[in-house]
Amino acid sequence: MIIGVPKEIKDQEYRVAMTPAGVKELTRRGHRVIVQTRAGVGIGVEDSAFTAAGAEIADTAEEVFERATLIVKVKEPIKSEYKLIRPDHVLFEYFHFASSKDLTDAMIASKATCLAYETVTGPGGHPLLTPMSEIAGRLSVQQGAKYLEKPSGGRGTLLGGVPGVKPARVMVLGGGVVGTNAAKIAAGMGARVTILDINLERLRYLDDVMPKNISTLYSNEHNIASQLDRVDVIIGGIYRSGARASHLIRREHLKMMPKGAVVVDVAIDQGGCFESSRPTTHSDPIYEEDGVIHYCVTNMPGAVARTSTFALTNATLPYVIWIAEQGWPDCVTENEHLRHGLNIAKGKVTHPGVAEAYGLPLEAVDAVL
Repeated sequence: MIIGVPKEIKDQEYRVAMTPAGVKELTRRGHRVIVQTRAGVGIGVEDSAFTAAGAEIADTAEEVFERATLIVKVKEPIKSEYKLIRPDHVLFEYFHFASSKDLTDAMIASKATCLAYETVTGPGGHPLLTPMSEIAGRLSVQQGAKYLEKPSGGRGTLLGGVPGVKPARVMVLGGGVVGTNAAKIAAGMGARVTILDINLERLRYLDDVMPKNISTLYSNEHNIASQLDRVDVIIGGIYRSGARASHLIRREHLKMMPKGAVVVDVAIDQGGCFESSRPTTHSDPIYEEDGVIHYCVTNMPGAVARTSTFALTNATLPYVIWIAEQGWPDCVTENEHLRHGLNIAKGKVTHPGVAEAYGLPLEAVDAVL
């Protein structure tokens, strides 16, 4: 199979979907890998490292899409890339369709096969989402601490406080991968942290293993509202596979929060868990609404592109190899985890979360194979 790796063009996106190590694994199995020139420069990997591993270098994205059948990316296609996508393409990347109707419509119209990293399953959850969720959770605390500073528009509160002065209060919505990583970092910086979730077993587990400056609380509207008048940072880390995130913090809740408090919406890729959230970029990461600073960058792990690339490709490479070896549609027929990753194929929506987000007809996977 011919695998294409275009350069990412989303704002401030420096990650690359494959490392030279991945190229070597594929080429030694007899596959061809086409990498767009300078695709890895953002993480310090030059074209020469890819060619040494057996890749062919293409000058343009158009050439990559023209020559390859399997396209491996990090982030969803940008509008300028829509015209490059053909019905025979298999696209393997993060899509987060539930946050963009335009993207969903474009991929339906392309009739390409769209395998989404975020809905591929595995033992214990979503293995291709986990590494980026770990990074985003940790980064969310760094960003919350930064924008809590007065020069950034925040309250002017130090997350960990000092002797004689109370530390900041951090609320974490969701006790999954994002929430757990966020809570650990916030607690490590000395903040007082509350994790909210609806899974009591998860809360019991977290209560056992987390530091003493982390408490747990069952997530409902009353309990969330009861914390808002004294919270400094709220981190939204909920996830519903392939579906739009629920709004746990509504606009009227913002008025209950202190002026200069910060919300970090890690769920923004799936539409956001704050009603007031709207997508932002690393170039223009924040905005203020009702006196509350909103950080809603849709590709947070791109800020630490080198760490993120190696973490992501460690997880994705076995699936890329499987797709390349088995081909479409056998890779989905024979691998139930990849089957869950199929969101759109032949112009049909095959994932219930995407269909639910826009009220679109849901096609059975077997019907498009």
